[in-house]
Amino acid sequence: MTIVKTLGAAGLAALLMTSAVHAQKAPKPSAYNETPAKLIESTEGFDFERRDVMIPMRDGVKLHTVILVPKGAKRAPILLTRTPYNATELTSHAASGTLSAVLQGYDNAADVIVEGGYIRVVQDVRGKYGSEGDYVMNRPLQGPLNPTKVDHATDTYDTIDWLVKNIAETNGKVGILGISYDGFLPLMALVNPHPALKVSVPMNPMVDGWMGDDWFHHGAFRQQNLPYIWEQQATRDNSAKWWSNTHDDYDLYLRAGSAGELARQRGLDQLGFWRKIVEHPAYDAFWQEQAMDKVLAKQPLKVPVMLVHGLWDQEDIYGAPAVYKALKPLDTAGDKVFLAMGPWFHGQQIEDGSTLGAIKWDADTAKQFRHDILAPFLARYLKDDAPAADIATVNAFETGTNTWRKLASWPLSCETCAAKPKALYLQAGGKLSFSPPAVGGTAYDEYVSDPAKPVPNRARPSQPVGYDPPFTWTQWLVDDQRESSGRTDVLTFTTDVLTAPVQISGEPLVNLIASTSGTDSDWVVKLIDVYPDMVPAQPDMGGYQLAVSMDIFRGRYRESYSDPKAITPDKPLPYRFGLPITNHVFKPGHRIMVQIQSSWFPLYDRNPQTFVPNIFFAKPADYVKATQRVFHSGADASFIELPVVDVK
Repeated sequence: MTIVKTLGAAGLAALLMTSAVHAQKAPKPSAYNETPAKLIESTEGFDFERRDVMIPMRDGVKLHTVILVPKGAKRAPILLTRTPYNATELTSHAASGTLSAVLQGYDNAADVIVEGGYIRVVQDVRGKYGSEGDYVMNRPLQGPLNPTKVDHATDTYDTIDWLVKNIAETNGKVGILGISYDGFLPLMALVNPHPALKVSVPMNPMVDGWMGDDWFHHGAFRQQNLPYIWEQQATRDNSAKWWSNTHDDYDLYLRAGSAGELARQRGLDQLGFWRKIVEHPAYDAFWQEQAMDKVLAKQPLKVPVMLVHGLWDQEDIYGAPAVYKALKPLDTAGDKVFLAMGPWFHGQQIEDGSTLGAIKWDADTAKQFRHDILAPFLARYLKDDAPAADIATVNAFETGTNTWRKLASWPLSCETCAAKPKALYLQAGGKLSFSPPAVGGTAYDEYVSDPAKPVPNRARPSQPVGYDPPFTWTQWLVDDQRESSGRTDVLTFTTDVLTAPVQISGEPLVNLIASTSGTDSDWVVKLIDVYPDMVPAQPDMGGYQLAVSMDIFRGRYRESYSDPKAITPDKPLPYRFGLPITNHVFKPGHRIMVQIQSSWFPLYDRNPQTFVPNIFFAKPADYVKATQRVFHSGADASFIELPVVDVK
């Protein structure tokens, strides 16, 4: 209206005509582009330089690699991590120009990296995220399981070769470290290592997926890893997500029937790794030939390695101790193989280590490890001017007393004492004692195992695997076991109140004499520290049942892990298997408990208790109730062989 009054009709007409001409000449709205063709980001105020590169491998495939160089770095060592979990994301934990901020999170020991002045390098493995090539889960070495000319060992070699030749700020020394899958890769780097690789730190590494790491434990399939397998292999960038219509994983897996049936419903048959799992349910050459403890035992020791283990690692509790056990005998000079173990869940050593679930350790054990053990260990091999570091062969946190111990070897608790096997016998009436059972007592205890109502591994609702609140997956190994001890399908044996400490250091061994009315069976055995009924300093710990070590064994492998056989019904038979290592003191006023059950659900798939060739294909009719008997008298006495420390 104001325009009409000012210009008049003629002026308005001229203005409209001019606007129309301009409108015809102006670009169409779809042709507008206010985004620069090539963005040059400002890094003013940054304390590091980010370089994104594609490093060529020997077969021509290029691997996406992120290089973070501290400003002003000169003759700085390189800390390398190779990962299937997105190198860009692992180096972009914050929108910040501060190196400590972008590294604060998985998979970075940020304080060690930044304070040490290291050049940080993170690389996508072939076939994942920004890297070219094909992805194979835990790609084996060249050979019968890998017909190609490349593997993680060659890719690591080629990567290190490129890094030391193309990063001007480095002193030419490289260390490799990482957690879980990223911890498996520093083990691979030890096969025909590059001369510039000076140290390897595998943390919570995937070592043997059948014996006791991610996929199976003594033959029982860890079915709650189905979502991981799906998301890791379905797409290059993990964009295909697992889904569920139930809040309780217990319901999800129970309604599906077998793990194989749930996998079929979700389309996992499309994935190469899943097909391999289904084809190899027993411990055959497929698993044995890629078990890294066995692989590395055949290699010369050239690079110092520190294996890092979490005593309550909910995912890879088998790997690090197994590699240490395999390699330490080869370390004749005593300067190549080291072990550090702390009271941690999977990967907690790079986080706060003051607590684990309800358990408090009186100090930040993870920070102590990083500051007192990891940092000087890396500097010793990577820095030009580092002083000689006095790092013990074994640094082991002793739970119960909550003390770090420096040991000359493992398992030993000190220089003047040794761990010796001592039988802890199951007794009639739910008793547990270091004395053999009396002659003529009750022969056995029994329970009915019903696959339709399997024993939950956690209080329901059963959470899926998840690392961020509200999920507490990282804590399930320290859950209060009272939830199980009150069930009629769980046997419980308990000592009297201890009047003196009982210290164990090593691997508890199960010697179970048991029978089943079925033709197959699982056995879950838990070694538990029962707290006093009242704990004034922490009331919620009164009567707490803390599992110190526990695991599952699939009965069909009683005679051979590679050759499963049906169990003779109702016949007492021996089952002998190891539990995860522990370094613990049962204190006076506490009690020792052993629990025995035949399902651990939904963490592990249900045993149908009828022998079938492949449990992945078990049908509903195969799942039957079974009467389980655990014997504890005379020649059939069941016991747990504890590595009790005998002070000299």
